Amino acid sequence: MTAARGTDGVLVDRYGRVARDLRVSLTDKCNLRCTYCMPAEGLPWLAGPQLLSDDEIVRLVRVAVERLGVTEVRFTGGEPLIRPGVVGIVAAVAALTPRPRISLTTNGLGLDRLAPALRAAGLDRVNVSLDTLDAGRFARLTRRDRLADVLAGLAGAAAAGLTPVKINSVLMRGVNDDEAPALLHFALAHGYELRFIEQMPLDAQHGWDRAAMVTADEILATLRTGAGAPTEAGAPTEAGAPTEADPHTGASLPRTGFDLTPDPAERGAAPAETWLVDGGPARVGVIGSVTRPFCGDCDRTRLTADGQVRACLFATEESDLRGALRAGADDDELARRWRAAMWGKRAGHGIDDPTFLQPARPMSAIGG
Repeated sequence: MTAARGTDGVLVDRYGRVARDLRVSLTDKCNLRCTYCMPAEGLPWLAGPQLLSDDEIVRLVRVAVERLGVTEVRFTGGEPLIRPGVVGIVAAVAALTPRPRISLTTNGLGLDRLAPALRAAGLDRVNVSLDTLDAGRFARLTRRDRLADVLAGLAGAAAAGLTPVKINSVLMRGVNDDEAPALLHFALAHGYELRFIEQMPLDAQHGWDRAAMVTADEILATLRTGAGAPTEAGAPTEAGAPTEADPHTGASLPRTGFDLTPDPAERGAAPAETWLVDGGPARVGVIGSVTRPFCGDCDRTRLTADGQVRACLFATEESDLRGALRAGADDDELARRWRAAMWGKRAGHGIDDPTFLQPARPMSAIGG
């Protein structure tokens, strides 16, 4: 393969991977302050003029869909629901030909209110971040007492038809790693699809420690044994997870483990490995970005809220489309620049390499 292939009509890299899944960050701001993502005071947010306008976002997505073969578009943040024009952006992207499949990753705050409008605009489904079912833990983890609002958002998304509703959960050692069975019970009880995600080195504080990370193998082992610590007041029992009493203390514990068998469905480029739960049809997924990397099948390209192309979530360099767009570049030029950016994509994220450097931008600024 020669470098000339990098100028073909798709986003191909030098290893033959084709990017058809576009992640678009609508804002770097967030209305939670998760301890594993950012400090309590927040971060220096991008200034208004630095952000792409609604029309600029739609134009770049149109270039990706019409000229570069993108078939999936996911809106992220920060928290995308705090972008005032989110419904209009979704509607404009849904009107493209060919129409991409459109999803959104959110913390769930305000989703119950916006779900009907987003569905009417053309949004297909949502991923909602939820790391604990305990109100006290939620408040400590996010520095906001908003668990009830997230649960309402999940229910609102399902009622609006934004299905399958997926839950993204990050387990942290000594914090919420005992809740894996309860989270799965909860998801099964409500018809949601649960995905556990290994904690990644994308925090603003640069405090990630691999030794403290809960691995995919540990998550699966915990689900199979059903091991869990006593719940705190108002935890999984109220959220719908089956429980049983600890014979020694009488405390409420998640009930039994799960029989997990490999999902026979083709995984393709999906980041999650999935397992059938108790024979199916329900599934649970684990995204082992660190210990089970899937870089060889990666089909993603990313656009930040300020118009930078990132070939990889862990890239240390970016390619500026905003500057070219505002300087008058036509769609052909924007597509050429995007293809050139993807051609330089590395073989893998290199987290296990001693020379690995954490990206300067945190997850909230990159967009998941």
